[in-house]
Amino acid sequence: MLYLPAEFPLDSSLCYLNHAAIGPWPRRTAQVVANFAYQNMARGGSDYPDWLQVEHRLRERIARLIGAANADDIALTKNTSEGLSTIAAGLDWRSDDEVVGVAHDFISNQMVWEALAPRGVQYRAVEVLDLDDPEGALIAALSPHTRLLAVSTVNYATGYRFDLPRIAAACRDTQTLLSVDVIQSLGAIPFDLTCVDADFVVCGGHKWLLSPEGLGFFYCRPSLRDRLDLHQFGWAMRESPYDFETSEWQPAHSARRFESGTPNMMGIHALDATLSLFEEMGMAAVSSRLRDNIVHLASLLDAVTGLEIVTPDTDDKRAGILTFRSDAMSGRELHRRLMDAGVICSSRAGGVRFSPHFYTPRDRLERAVDILCDVLRR
Repeated sequence: MLYLPAEFPLDSSLCYLNHAAIGPWPRRTAQVVANFAYQNMARGGSDYPDWLQVEHRLRERIARLIGAANADDIALTKNTSEGLSTIAAGLDWRSDDEVVGVAHDFISNQMVWEALAPRGVQYRAVEVLDLDDPEGALIAALSPHTRLLAVSTVNYATGYRFDLPRIAAACRDTQTLLSVDVIQSLGAIPFDLTCVDADFVVCGGHKWLLSPEGLGFFYCRPSLRDRLDLHQFGWAMRESPYDFETSEWQPAHSARRFESGTPNMMGIHALDATLSLFEEMGMAAVSSRLRDNIVHLASLLDAVTGLEIVTPDTDDKRAGILTFRSDAMSGRELHRRLMDAGVICSSRAGGVRFSPHFYTPRDRLERAVDILCDVLRR
């Protein structure tokens, strides 16, 4: 049985509610990174074969986490943006194609598609977040010219959680490619490709997956791998990456074809360690604990006079984010004062975004709201 306070010995002076930005590492992850650093100092690359086994194990863990059929379906990337860029640069766009997205999505999920304009591809961001049926509006926006729908599982600012199975079914019906950015949900709530029939899934590991910046992954439907043109080249993306004596090569048949060079072995060891914790807990338990924290935090915020909670109040429409606004001061000013008081959070959507995780102690939630009330009184 995991003893969570031992795995997450956060500074007791902080109320850390910022997992939608940067997730603190578990103790085991910090220890693995320390061990890896010592191993490099003492032995250099002598144990590289063992590192490759960790790398393969990480691909297997990620595949299980998202319901992919095989570890070969997982490419390791630097971050979410690299995965999105691989899709945007790789597809054989036509001059009348369009990409449909969500207005006010994270900027990386906008820029990458807007950059296709010189190729005649239009990016159309649909205003859906203020509607009663955002999914219906997105689906209605699909046209015969829509080549791809790009959506995040959870909006980074408002915390709105999209009904991905419904969206994926509509994309299959209209033969529209579906790209899903899961960085604001993976590690917070379950994701399963058998339920969300996505063509592409991208993620970074530094938020809800509680791992270092600089390592993420990219899933591409196996039948589409050969259809993405490659724009990064190097030894690691070859079918036989360690055959250095031959000049002949071909891209790997697996998703490694999207990895051009030397892997981030330190990040690989760290993410593998964190995912071992998620596997011990089980995503159902992680999601349930986080839900309980969100319900409790929402009830505390509801009792504060003058607050408007922006995030929907039903479990199926939210994950780990609660964003709220105050009629007493601007979001930026309130955020600044909370940060000064040790409540670690973000300024988003004209308000303040709180994002606890499954392990966050109840007393930290209550202390954060007490501090919030004190700031507002002053």
